[in-house]
Amino acid sequence: MTSRPVTADSLYDAYHERLKLRWLAGPHGAGRPVLEGEDTETSLIGHLNFIHPHRIQVIGHAELDYLHGLGKNSYEDTLALLFSGEIALVIIAEDQPPPRRMLELAEQKKIPLLGTPKGSERAIDHLSYYLTHVLAAKTVLHGVFMEVMGIGVLLTGKSSIGKSELALELITRGHRLIADDAPEFVRITPDILQGQCPEALRDFLEVRGLGVLNIRAMFGDTSVKRQKYLRLIVQLTEFQEPDEADRFTGSRRMERILEIDVPEIRLPVAPGRNLAVLVEAAARNHILYRNGYDAAKDFVDRQRNLMER
Repeated sequence: MTSRPVTADSLYDAYHERLKLRWLAGPHGAGRPVLEGEDTETSLIGHLNFIHPHRIQVIGHAELDYLHGLGKNSYEDTLALLFSGEIALVIIAEDQPPPRRMLELAEQKKIPLLGTPKGSERAIDHLSYYLTHVLAAKTVLHGVFMEVMGIGVLLTGKSSIGKSELALELITRGHRLIADDAPEFVRITPDILQGQCPEALRDFLEVRGLGVLNIRAMFGDTSVKRQKYLRLIVQLTEFQEPDEADRFTGSRRMERILEIDVPEIRLPVAPGRNLAVLVEAAARNHILYRNGYDAAKDFVDRQRNLMER
Protein backbone atom coordinates (compact mmCIF):
# COMPACT_ATOMS: atom_id res chain seq x y z
CA MET A 1 0.00 0.00 0.00
CA THR A 2 1.19 3.51 -0.74
CA SER A 3 2.88 5.41 2.07
CA ARG A 4 1.34 8.70 0.94
CA PRO A 5 -1.82 9.55 2.88
CA VAL A 6 -4.88 10.01 0.70
CA THR A 7 -6.96 12.80 2.17
CA ALA A 8 -9.81 15.06 1.10
CA ASP A 9 -7.22 17.76 0.49
CA SER A 10 -5.01 15.61 -1.78
CA LEU A 11 -8.07 14.36 -3.67
CA TYR A 12 -9.23 17.96 -4.16
CA ASP A 13 -5.78 18.99 -5.45
CA ALA A 14 -5.74 16.10 -7.94
CA TYR A 15 -9.24 16.59 -9.40
CA HIS A 16 -10.52 20.07 -8.60
CA GLU A 17 -9.96 21.25 -12.18
CA ARG A 18 -11.29 18.16 -13.96
CA LEU A 19 -14.40 17.84 -11.78
CA LYS A 20 -14.69 21.57 -10.93
CA LEU A 21 -14.64 20.68 -7.25
CA ARG A 22 -15.34 23.42 -4.70
CA TRP A 23 -15.36 23.47 -0.93
CA LEU A 24 -18.81 23.80 0.62
CA ALA A 25 -18.05 23.11 4.29
CA GLY A 26 -15.77 21.23 6.68
CA PRO A 27 -12.37 22.62 5.64
CA HIS A 28 -10.93 21.74 9.05
CA GLY A 29 -11.30 18.06 8.09
CA ALA A 30 -9.20 18.42 4.93
CA GLY A 31 -6.51 16.13 6.34
CA ARG A 32 -8.95 13.35 7.22
CA PRO A 33 -7.64 10.12 5.62
CA VAL A 34 -9.77 8.37 3.03
CA LEU A 35 -8.24 5.02 3.99
CA GLU A 36 -6.71 4.21 7.35
CA GLY A 37 -4.03 1.59 7.97
CA GLU A 38 -4.21 -1.58 5.86
CA ASP A 39 -8.02 -1.76 5.75
CA THR A 40 -8.70 -2.83 2.17
CA GLU A 41 -12.19 -4.19 2.82
CA THR A 42 -13.91 -0.83 3.28
CA SER A 43 -15.72 0.44 0.19
CA LEU A 44 -14.04 3.68 -0.79
CA ILE A 45 -16.57 5.55 -2.91
CA GLY A 46 -20.14 5.26 -4.13
CA HIS A 47 -23.64 6.66 -4.01
CA LEU A 48 -25.27 7.38 -0.65
CA ASN A 49 -25.31 4.13 1.33
CA PHE A 50 -26.10 3.63 5.02
CA ILE A 51 -25.97 -0.18 5.16
CA HIS A 52 -22.35 -0.47 3.97
CA PRO A 53 -21.19 3.17 4.14
CA HIS A 54 -18.54 4.29 1.69
CA ARG A 55 -15.61 6.34 2.92
CA ILE A 56 -16.62 8.88 0.25
CA GLN A 57 -20.38 9.31 -0.04
CA VAL A 58 -21.60 10.86 -3.31
CA ILE A 59 -25.01 12.54 -3.28
CA GLY A 60 -26.84 13.44 -6.47
CA HIS A 61 -30.30 14.69 -7.36
CA ALA A 62 -32.03 11.38 -6.56
CA GLU A 63 -30.38 11.08 -3.15
CA LEU A 64 -31.32 14.64 -2.19
CA ASP A 65 -34.92 13.98 -3.24
CA TYR A 66 -34.92 10.95 -0.96
CA LEU A 67 -33.59 13.00 1.97
CA HIS A 68 -36.10 15.81 1.43
CA GLY A 69 -38.91 13.24 1.35
CA LEU A 70 -38.20 12.04 4.88
CA GLY A 71 -40.12 13.20 7.92
CA LYS A 72 -38.45 15.73 10.24
CA ASN A 73 -37.16 13.20 12.77
CA SER A 74 -36.07 10.69 10.13
CA TYR A 75 -34.34 13.50 8.22
CA GLU A 76 -32.35 14.54 11.30
CA ASP A 77 -31.45 10.94 12.16
CA THR A 78 -30.37 10.19 8.60
CA LEU A 79 -28.09 13.24 8.34
CA ALA A 80 -26.62 12.47 11.77
CA LEU A 81 -25.88 8.94 10.55
CA LEU A 82 -24.32 10.29 7.35
CA PHE A 83 -21.87 12.48 9.27
CA SER A 84 -20.74 9.82 11.70
CA GLY A 85 -18.61 6.68 11.83
CA GLU A 86 -15.80 6.24 9.31
CA ILE A 87 -17.05 8.71 6.72
CA ALA A 88 -14.14 10.73 5.26
CA LEU A 89 -15.77 12.95 2.67
CA VAL A 90 -19.18 13.88 1.24
CA ILE A 91 -19.57 15.14 -2.34
CA ILE A 92 -22.70 16.88 -3.65
CA ALA A 93 -22.97 16.29 -7.41
CA GLU A 94 -24.87 17.98 -10.24
CA ASP A 95 -24.48 21.45 -8.66
CA GLN A 96 -27.29 20.66 -6.22
CA PRO A 97 -27.60 23.14 -3.31
CA PRO A 98 -26.66 21.38 -0.06
CA PRO A 99 -29.25 21.47 2.76
CA ARG A 100 -28.40 23.93 5.53
CA ARG A 101 -28.39 21.16 8.13
CA MET A 102 -25.83 19.25 6.07
CA LEU A 103 -23.55 22.27 6.03
CA GLU A 104 -23.91 22.64 9.81
CA LEU A 105 -23.08 18.98 10.50
CA ALA A 106 -20.08 19.07 8.17
CA GLU A 107 -18.67 22.01 10.15
CA GLN A 108 -19.47 20.46 13.53
CA LYS A 109 -18.02 17.03 12.73
CA LYS A 110 -15.13 18.44 10.70
CA ILE A 111 -16.03 16.24 7.73
CA PRO A 112 -15.25 17.81 4.34
CA LEU A 113 -18.20 18.60 2.09
CA LEU A 114 -17.37 19.25 -1.56
CA GLY A 115 -19.53 20.17 -4.54
CA THR A 116 -19.19 19.45 -8.27
CA PRO A 117 -21.31 20.35 -11.32
CA LYS A 118 -20.55 16.93 -12.81
CA GLY A 119 -22.97 14.02 -12.60
CA SER A 120 -22.60 11.60 -9.71
CA GLU A 121 -21.67 8.68 -11.99
CA ARG A 122 -18.91 10.67 -13.65
CA ALA A 123 -17.55 11.86 -10.31
CA ILE A 124 -17.49 8.29 -8.99
CA ASP A 125 -15.76 6.99 -12.13
CA HIS A 126 -12.99 9.62 -12.00
CA LEU A 127 -12.34 9.34 -8.28
CA SER A 128 -12.49 5.53 -8.31
CA TYR A 129 -9.77 5.54 -10.98
CA TYR A 130 -7.69 7.95 -8.91
CA LEU A 131 -8.07 5.94 -5.69
CA THR A 132 -7.34 2.64 -7.44
CA HIS A 133 -3.98 3.93 -8.70
CA VAL A 134 -2.94 5.90 -5.64
CA LEU A 135 -3.80 3.15 -3.16
CA ALA A 136 -2.71 0.21 -5.29
CA ALA A 137 0.21 -2.03 -4.34
CA LYS A 138 3.42 -0.72 -5.92
CA THR A 139 6.97 -1.84 -6.48
CA VAL A 140 10.08 -0.54 -8.25
CA LEU A 141 12.16 -2.94 -10.36
CA HIS A 142 15.64 -2.47 -11.80
CA GLY A 143 15.74 -2.49 -15.57
CA VAL A 144 14.53 -0.72 -18.71
CA PHE A 145 10.80 -0.84 -19.45
CA MET A 146 9.96 -0.71 -23.16
CA GLU A 147 7.02 -1.04 -25.50
CA VAL A 148 8.09 -3.66 -28.05
CA MET A 149 5.68 -4.87 -30.72
CA GLY A 150 2.87 -3.15 -28.82
CA ILE A 151 3.40 -4.95 -25.50
CA GLY A 152 5.22 -3.93 -22.31
CA VAL A 153 8.62 -5.64 -22.02
CA LEU A 154 10.96 -5.23 -19.04
CA LEU A 155 14.65 -5.68 -19.86
CA THR A 156 16.51 -6.87 -16.76
CA GLY A 157 19.93 -8.25 -15.92
CA LYS A 158 22.96 -7.43 -13.85
CA SER A 159 24.63 -4.05 -14.09
CA SER A 160 26.71 -3.36 -17.24
CA ILE A 161 25.33 -6.36 -19.16
CA GLY A 162 23.97 -4.07 -21.90
CA LYS A 163 20.34 -3.24 -21.06
CA SER A 164 20.57 0.44 -21.99
CA GLU A 165 22.43 -0.25 -25.25
CA LEU A 166 19.79 -2.81 -26.17
CA ALA A 167 17.04 -0.34 -25.32
CA LEU A 168 18.68 2.33 -27.49
CA GLU A 169 18.88 -0.07 -30.44
CA LEU A 170 15.22 -1.00 -29.99
CA ILE A 171 14.30 2.70 -29.98
CA THR A 172 16.15 3.20 -33.29
CA ARG A 173 14.09 0.29 -34.68
CA GLY A 174 10.83 2.11 -33.87
CA HIS A 175 9.99 0.80 -30.40
CA ARG A 176 9.29 3.09 -27.45
CA LEU A 177 10.91 3.85 -24.10
CA ILE A 178 8.75 3.96 -20.99
CA ALA A 179 11.23 4.03 -18.11
CA ASP A 180 14.94 3.52 -17.54
CA ASP A 181 16.64 2.25 -14.40
CA ALA A 182 13.73 2.35 -11.92
CA PRO A 183 10.31 1.74 -13.51
CA GLU A 184 7.37 1.73 -11.09
CA PHE A 185 4.80 -1.05 -11.32
CA VAL A 186 1.28 -0.85 -9.92
CA ARG A 187 -1.17 -3.72 -9.52
CA ILE A 188 -4.31 -2.11 -10.95
CA THR A 189 -6.38 -5.33 -11.15
CA PRO A 190 -5.89 -8.81 -9.67
CA ASP A 191 -4.00 -9.91 -12.81
CA ILE A 192 -2.58 -6.74 -14.41
CA LEU A 193 0.59 -4.79 -13.60
CA GLN A 194 0.94 -1.33 -15.08
CA GLY A 195 4.41 0.14 -15.45
CA GLN A 196 5.30 3.81 -15.60
CA CYS A 197 8.24 6.12 -15.19
CA PRO A 198 8.95 8.33 -12.16
CA GLU A 199 8.51 11.94 -13.20
CA ALA A 200 12.14 12.82 -12.47
CA LEU A 201 13.40 10.16 -14.93
CA ARG A 202 10.81 10.58 -17.69
CA ASP A 203 12.24 10.65 -21.28
CA PHE A 204 15.82 9.94 -20.11
CA LEU A 205 18.04 6.93 -20.85
CA GLU A 206 21.55 6.50 -19.44
CA VAL A 207 24.04 4.81 -21.76
CA ARG A 208 27.61 4.15 -20.66
CA GLY A 209 30.02 6.27 -22.66
CA LEU A 210 27.29 8.66 -23.84
CA GLY A 211 25.85 9.71 -20.50
CA VAL A 212 22.21 10.68 -20.06
CA LEU A 213 20.22 10.98 -23.30
CA ASN A 214 16.86 12.70 -23.76
CA ILE A 215 15.08 10.21 -25.99
CA ARG A 216 12.13 12.49 -26.70
CA ALA A 217 14.42 15.32 -27.83
CA MET A 218 16.53 12.97 -29.97
CA PHE A 219 13.88 10.77 -31.59
CA GLY A 220 10.61 12.69 -31.19
CA ASP A 221 7.42 12.30 -29.19
CA THR A 222 6.58 8.92 -30.70
CA SER A 223 9.74 7.37 -29.21
CA VAL A 224 8.45 7.49 -25.62
CA LYS A 225 5.30 6.32 -23.90
CA ARG A 226 3.83 7.25 -20.53
CA GLN A 227 2.75 3.81 -19.28
CA LYS A 228 2.05 0.24 -20.37
CA TYR A 229 0.90 -3.08 -18.97
CA LEU A 230 3.77 -5.43 -18.13
CA ARG A 231 3.40 -8.53 -20.31
CA LEU A 232 6.92 -9.98 -20.60
CA ILE A 233 10.28 -9.89 -18.81
CA VAL A 234 13.49 -10.47 -20.77
CA GLN A 235 16.42 -11.20 -18.49
CA LEU A 236 19.84 -10.75 -20.06
CA THR A 237 22.30 -13.36 -18.79
CA GLU A 238 25.89 -14.37 -19.47
CA PHE A 239 26.15 -16.91 -22.26
CA GLN A 240 26.20 -20.59 -21.32
CA GLU A 241 25.61 -23.62 -23.46
CA PRO A 242 21.87 -24.34 -23.20
CA ASP A 243 20.69 -27.79 -22.22
CA GLU A 244 18.63 -29.82 -24.67
CA ALA A 245 15.32 -28.79 -23.09
CA ASP A 246 16.12 -25.09 -23.47
CA ARG A 247 17.17 -25.60 -27.09
CA PHE A 248 13.73 -27.01 -27.80
CA THR A 249 11.29 -25.05 -25.64
CA GLY A 250 13.35 -22.01 -24.67
CA SER A 251 13.91 -20.75 -21.13
CA ARG A 252 10.40 -19.51 -20.43
CA ARG A 253 9.38 -19.39 -16.77
CA MET A 254 7.21 -17.27 -14.47
CA GLU A 255 8.36 -14.41 -12.23
CA ARG A 256 6.00 -13.46 -9.40
CA ILE A 257 5.59 -9.70 -8.89
CA LEU A 258 3.00 -8.28 -6.48
CA GLU A 259 1.25 -11.67 -6.41
CA ILE A 260 0.97 -11.74 -10.22
CA ASP A 261 2.84 -14.24 -12.42
CA VAL A 262 4.66 -12.56 -15.32
CA PRO A 263 6.34 -14.64 -18.10
CA GLU A 264 10.12 -14.31 -18.12
CA ILE A 265 12.59 -15.33 -20.84
CA ARG A 266 16.32 -15.63 -20.19
CA LEU A 267 18.31 -14.33 -23.14
CA PRO A 268 22.05 -15.17 -23.16
CA VAL A 269 24.35 -12.33 -24.23
CA ALA A 270 27.30 -13.20 -26.48
CA PRO A 271 29.35 -11.51 -29.24
CA GLY A 272 27.56 -11.61 -32.57
CA ARG A 273 24.07 -12.12 -31.18
CA ASN A 274 21.60 -9.49 -32.39
CA LEU A 275 19.74 -8.93 -29.13
CA ALA A 276 17.30 -6.39 -30.57
CA VAL A 277 16.07 -8.91 -33.15
CA LEU A 278 15.86 -11.59 -30.47
CA VAL A 279 13.78 -9.34 -28.17
CA GLU A 280 11.45 -8.53 -31.08
CA ALA A 281 11.12 -12.26 -31.81
CA ALA A 282 10.45 -12.95 -28.12
CA ALA A 283 7.69 -10.32 -28.09
CA ARG A 284 6.11 -11.67 -31.28
CA ASN A 285 6.28 -15.24 -29.97
CA HIS A 286 4.71 -14.16 -26.66
CA ILE A 287 1.82 -12.53 -28.52
CA LEU A 288 1.25 -15.77 -30.44
CA TYR A 289 1.43 -17.74 -27.19
CA ARG A 290 -1.18 -15.47 -25.54
CA ASN A 291 -3.41 -16.00 -28.56
CA GLY A 292 -3.23 -19.77 -28.13
CA TYR A 293 -0.39 -20.77 -30.46
CA ASP A 294 2.58 -22.73 -29.04
CA ALA A 295 5.33 -23.28 -31.63
CA ALA A 296 7.01 -26.07 -29.64
CA LYS A 297 3.72 -27.96 -29.33
CA ASP A 298 2.98 -27.42 -33.01
CA PHE A 299 6.43 -28.80 -33.88
CA VAL A 300 5.90 -31.92 -31.72
CA ASP A 301 2.46 -32.53 -33.20
CA ARG A 302 3.79 -32.21 -36.73
CA GLN A 303 6.62 -34.70 -36.09
CA ARG A 304 4.20 -37.15 -34.45
CA ASN A 305 1.81 -36.95 -37.41
CA LEU A 306 4.66 -37.58 -39.85
CA MET A 307 5.85 -40.60 -37.85
CA GLU A 308 2.33 -42.03 -37.66
CA ARG A 309 1.95 -41.72 -41.42
